[in-house]
Amino acid sequence: MTKTAARGGLFARARTRWSGGPSRNATEGSAGDVRAATAARRAEETAPGRARRRHVLPLPVRILAMLCAFVFMVAFAVVLAKITLEPSPASVSLTHSNLHPGRSLKAYLDQSELRDAVKQVGGNLLLGVPFGVLLPVLAPGARGFWRVLLLTAIVMLLVETAQGALVTGRVFDVDDVILNTSGALAGYLLLGRRLGRVHDRRKSA
Repeated sequence: MTKTAARGGLFARARTRWSGGPSRNATEGSAGDVRAATAARRAEETAPGRARRRHVLPLPVRILAMLCAFVFMVAFAVVLAKITLEPSPASVSLTHSNLHPGRSLKAYLDQSELRDAVKQVGGNLLLGVPFGVLLPVLAPGARGFWRVLLLTAIVMLLVETAQGALVTGRVFDVDDVILNTSGALAGYLLLGRRLGRVHDRRKSA
């Protein structure tokens, strides 16, 4: 072997050592392949077709959920009518219409008995909760915070107007509308929003 060849071999080994050598390039190539395979697998798992196939309930299940919501909504309507539209002749001289938000609420909270305040405020809140829970299941197009708020406010305004205009001893109170609507929104955020997902109808690829 000549000195020139030996030097060439030494230089080649030095270059290989300083550049990381073939083994390093092979390792980097393997790691790159693993990362590419992982990324491809994740992309496949999150592809639109796969995403659409998740959380899809059969039509009979959705129909059953709507029927159950309808039955409970009817029962709720009966209770609501009994509470708000039943005449109360003894209260004629004690009740007054309220068109100023916060006035009746302040009167409720200023009562000497905490139980009476809880009964008035809590009762009006609870009265709206079933509406927020059942409405997203009964009417898929009514899902959404603002839609529940709007529909509940309209219904409660109609109820308050009817009882103030037609029922003896009952008056219109805007604070009752506010409390009923707040209860409906709480019911929607706690449970109705999740129950409304029964109507998610994503088409499979």
